Amino acid sequence: MTTTEDHVELVAELVRVLETRILDPLEILLASDEPLGPIRAQLRVEAEVWAAQLLGADRERATLTAARLIGVLFPSDAPFDPPASWWRTALGRAVARSTGHPAAAAVPYSTAGAMLGITRQGVHDLVKRGKLDKGPDGGVTTSSIRDRLNRPQESIPCHPEK
Repeated sequence: MTTTEDHVELVAELVRVLETRILDPLEILLASDEPLGPIRAQLRVEAEVWAAQLLGADRERATLTAARLIGVLFPSDAPFDPPASWWRTALGRAVARSTGHPAAAAVPYSTAGAMLGITRQGVHDLVKRGKLDKGPDGGVTTSSIRDRLNRPQESIPCHPEK
């Protein structure tokens, strides 16, 4: 379940990445940030919308939004394969919850651990206990990772019965 804090953190991260990857290079090329003012303002508004889409219940919209953002913010001719540390970012966590891994049906145990925020051994234990699905060619299916991230958390009663 996502919170207001998740949304605020994701918006701030999106704005930061947009500034770094898109606006800063344009400012260098244009030798001025003056023409970028309206674009900067519009991107801040769009970051709010994108965060809401990534964190929302509509998985198809979240997946399309994730694909657009990844394609623009992390362009490459190779399939998207971020480092483990990326999965701990607000965007990485949102993508893992909404899409799984955008470029792989199954990932190695180490990547699965990064996506889940646990150790590789923790992933082994979850696979062994049937809580995560093994991929046909090894690794862990990204759909089972996504499903695990989206399952309701067990609540602990505030005042346990005596």
